[in-house]
Amino acid sequence: MRIAYLDCFSGISGDMFLGALVDVGVPFELLQKTVADLNIGATLERSRVDRAGVSAVKIDVAVSGEKDMPREEFWANKHRPHSPEQRGHGGVRSLSDILRIIGAASISERARRTAGDIFNALGSAEAKVHNVDVEQVHFHEVGAEDAIVDVVCAAVGAEALAIEQLVSSPLNVGGGTVTCAHGIMPVPAPATLELLKGVPIYSGDIQKELVTPTGAAIAKVLVNRFEPRPRMATDKVGYGAGSRHFPGAPNVLRISIGEAFETTASEKHSFAPQEEIAILEANLDDLNPQLIGYITELALANGALDVFTAPVQMKKNRPGTLLSVLARPEDEADLRALIFRESSTLGVRVRRETRFALPRRHETVATPWGEVRMKIAGTNGADSHYAPEYEDCRRIAADHDVPLKTVMQEAIRQYLDRHLEEKNG
Repeated sequence: MRIAYLDCFSGISGDMFLGALVDVGVPFELLQKTVADLNIGATLERSRVDRAGVSAVKIDVAVSGEKDMPREEFWANKHRPHSPEQRGHGGVRSLSDILRIIGAASISERARRTAGDIFNALGSAEAKVHNVDVEQVHFHEVGAEDAIVDVVCAAVGAEALAIEQLVSSPLNVGGGTVTCAHGIMPVPAPATLELLKGVPIYSGDIQKELVTPTGAAIAKVLVNRFEPRPRMATDKVGYGAGSRHFPGAPNVLRISIGEAFETTASEKHSFAPQEEIAILEANLDDLNPQLIGYITELALANGALDVFTAPVQMKKNRPGTLLSVLARPEDEADLRALIFRESSTLGVRVRRETRFALPRRHETVATPWGEVRMKIAGTNGADSHYAPEYEDCRRIAADHDVPLKTVMQEAIRQYLDRHLEEKNG
């Protein structure tokens, strides 16, 4: 199997990904033509630079002769953090604005869908963080010309690699804080962390933003699985440079391309990343069932991974309800306080367990009534699970007075038809 492996020891951003693609053999002229066809007044520049002793390709997007830069430098040197309407040479754009630009681009249908999926992922993350509808999201930074170029060229360049799978190491997200359109934020920024749910991440010694929102979305959509370097015979290696210089630490993204070895029997059963989760439980025998439903909704809104209930027989033969909340360890204290505050329980049991979760991603399909996100997961790089997002289908069903099951069936049909076409060439 022909695969590519990303070493994200210094994070990932759009320009780093493009530099790595060009260094490993993707024609720079292909990306230049792609940018020209976008017709948004941008150009692409290439240079070879040194990053802590490592030679790498640096890709810059220029608009009106001005190159892109790390966003904290942009906001610190050019504009006030709370003037987002000034970000980007083309002004603030909505998701539909960006999708129209992508739709008009002279690129393959597969690359167009990939670019659209990346921006849909960005939009969904921003909408979740700011508690607004996705079409109300104003793309201050990731709607600028440089980000549009990064995303569309990433889709075109990844297709040009002609690989069967893209695999990645866990992502070094960096640390500290970053100045962005909404002010000073912790690293990883809220939208970046939302995008990286289910992706293995860590923070190293460098206290800078190493994974940008664009880089996170590119990795989320393009990468088939995240794991340590697989067994492979490498024949091509490329390095893409970031904008910053870190003394003694090369700020580069490395990509290796080669043939993967056949996995062993034990490796075939280790496809799911492992993580620790907290399980909070409480027995309830004197609480109005309406309040239990409310607590469930509140816990999910406050970061719970899942909430479920089960009937139990308690002391003195009283029927009761077992409330179980699954959470990330860092959310345990807040959710424990929520259970005490909103329920009648006098005790909450907490334990830590190991969870194996399949890597997942989203693709967007078009139905006659609107777009629906498909949640997709798989094992060993092969997609084996797919389902339409319930909330998308429910909204469409309500807006168009169509049976919910019809919307869900149509979304699945569109997804299967698309992948059958890709398989058949």
